[in-house]
Amino acid sequence: MRKQVLPWFVVVSATLAAWGQTPSVPQQLSLKDAEAIALKNNPQISVARLTALASQQVTREVRSNLWPTATVSLTGVDARAGSRITAGALNNPVLYERAAAGTTVSQLITDFGHTTNLVASANLAAKAEDQNAVATKEQILLATDQAFYGALQAHAVSTVGEQAVEARQAVADQVSALFKSKLKSELDLSFANVNLSQAKLLLLDAQNNENAALATLSAVLGYPNLHSFQLVEDTSAVTPPPANVDSLIADAMSKRPEILALEFQQQSARKFQTAQRDLLFPSIRAMGVVGDAPVRNPIIPDWYGAVGINVEIPVFNGFRYPAMAREAQLRAQAADERLLDLRNRISRDVRNGWLNANTAYQRVAVTQELLKQSNQAFDLAQTRYNLGLGSIVELSQAQLQQTQGQISYAQAGYDYRLALAILRYQTSGL
Repeated sequence: MRKQVLPWFVVVSATLAAWGQTPSVPQQLSLKDAEAIALKNNPQISVARLTALASQQVTREVRSNLWPTATVSLTGVDARAGSRITAGALNNPVLYERAAAGTTVSQLITDFGHTTNLVASANLAAKAEDQNAVATKEQILLATDQAFYGALQAHAVSTVGEQAVEARQAVADQVSALFKSKLKSELDLSFANVNLSQAKLLLLDAQNNENAALATLSAVLGYPNLHSFQLVEDTSAVTPPPANVDSLIADAMSKRPEILALEFQQQSARKFQTAQRDLLFPSIRAMGVVGDAPVRNPIIPDWYGAVGINVEIPVFNGFRYPAMAREAQLRAQAADERLLDLRNRISRDVRNGWLNANTAYQRVAVTQELLKQSNQAFDLAQTRYNLGLGSIVELSQAQLQQTQGQISYAQAGYDYRLALAILRYQTSGL
């Protein structure tokens, strides 16, 4: 038997916010429209994108150490004749009057992999941030789907509440008229009024939930104030969830951006570990200087220039470099364990999502049958009561069961569509 969710067309009127106005005509909004607006307006999308762009600049910062460094210096000195710097540091103490300008250029020749591994680590970290931005996008899409279906579901329950109040008001009016005619007892009237009050309470809660759902939807879409929407639901036929959960888990392991981000972070940590180990190796750098001194002491030549190579060999610094290398190694091992833990959690989430989707799919048919039977039971109970063959308790019970059946069926369709959205998010993305 083909199963289909009961369609509901939703028209929601939202109040105007204190510092913003919405159009007088509610905005028509489908799920795809809502997702597009959320991706455009939600600030979390911008935060993730800007963070990813910032991480790319970190790569450029680290890579700059591989390029030559050039500086221009301008120096002017006016010293007392025969002055010597006699305190403060080990340096040439002689001071000569001069005004000079010069350029210093230095270039790293090799540090035996330290800088190149730092560049690779930063580049992998930037790729991880790119995947985190994708993960944020998927999370916003899921939140949009949840808010959209939540608003549809809340409106459906509110509609059921309105129908329940209307139906029970009619019964209460009928019983009241019969009571005035001495055809029904005061007990019947009391039960009818109790049922009416219960329906009104249900409607109040449903309307509050509907307003809260609209506030959530507006916030997810990036609106600072409450918006009025005419939600357009998907009326396509309900299809069963995928049959093979193992293939879904395999898709999740290869496509989930959270896993890809942690894989890049793990690789980045390994590169950083290698870079920290390379601090123990020498560093070789070439340097050159050239300049001119148009105003100078006669003992100073009018220009200067030199080139050279400097080799720095770490000998001892209180075991700082070995400790830094060990720290990086331990952090890399922690990254390995985080990745393993995430894979286990995603496997669990996909399996649970698949089970929830199957259960939600089965609930659509069960609640449809429940609604059918509760409607029949109410019709029979009302007929028996009108003929004087049934009691008000029997009618009240039938009314309650009918309302519960209507709510369950209205919720089941949206629960299943949301379960499918969650399953898609947990596998290959929305």
